[in-house]
Amino acid sequence: MSSTYDFTDYSDRSFKRRIEKLLVDNHLDINQLSLKVSKDKDFLERVVRDITVNTTELFRDPEMWTTLKYQILPKLKKNKSIFIWHAGCSSGQEIYSMLILLTELGMFEQAKVFASDINSEMLETAKNGQYKYRFNLGYFDNFDKVIKENPYNYEEPIVVDYEKYFDIDKVKDTITMKQFLREKAVYRKHDLVKDGNIFYSKFDIIFCRNVIIYFNNKLQNKVIELFSNSLYRDGHLILGAHESILGSVANNFDKTKGFYKKKQF
Repeated sequence: MSSTYDFTDYSDRSFKRRIEKLLVDNHLDINQLSLKVSKDKDFLERVVRDITVNTTELFRDPEMWTTLKYQILPKLKKNKSIFIWHAGCSSGQEIYSMLILLTELGMFEQAKVFASDINSEMLETAKNGQYKYRFNLGYFDNFDKVIKENPYNYEEPIVVDYEKYFDIDKVKDTITMKQFLREKAVYRKHDLVKDGNIFYSKFDIIFCRNVIIYFNNKLQNKVIELFSNSLYRDGHLILGAHESILGSVANNFDKTKGFYKKKQF
């Protein structure tokens, strides 16, 4: 069985660390691992899941979301449609964060939201929109900071009940996103290493947070070029807090407060 996955341009250090963990966890040596992934499709998918990083949370980095809420999204409100791509969406909390924010701004209906990931299991989790309640309990603080606070006017009372967006079952330890949120995004499996823009659309905003940090410089530049070509002029690329654009492709963007705005050429 051949595989189309290509990890050649992943960060050597990160890739090596994950392979070593896979060998220990599965009691295999490197030759046995190679043989097993070549013959067992399910095991191959598990390996891909373990190699790729799948950590995310609701309203991760609240300051970023606050900037988005008050400085970026209001400028798009006049648009008939707003196109958003969550690349490397993992288990989906980032998508739901965006949908909640769009709802609060009265922009939900305008939004055309697309999400992609290399990991099929993560895509299913994102579609289902159900998470462990106790594990995610701390993220309600992020929700409060972004949705219930106005940093430009702390006197302004903002009342938003969690029940507006979540079904919480403490006995079953689940938090489930409301159905209208779960039905909004279009999900597709996508490999940033080899796939282009599979949605055949230009975007106003592209999220790709805490993904390219695991790529080498060559692959980083290739992926950023893909995003640049997929953005409208004045569109925004949002990377992780510890990620940046290097090389000549950086000339395609103006950076302000962690947001990369595509230049008008």
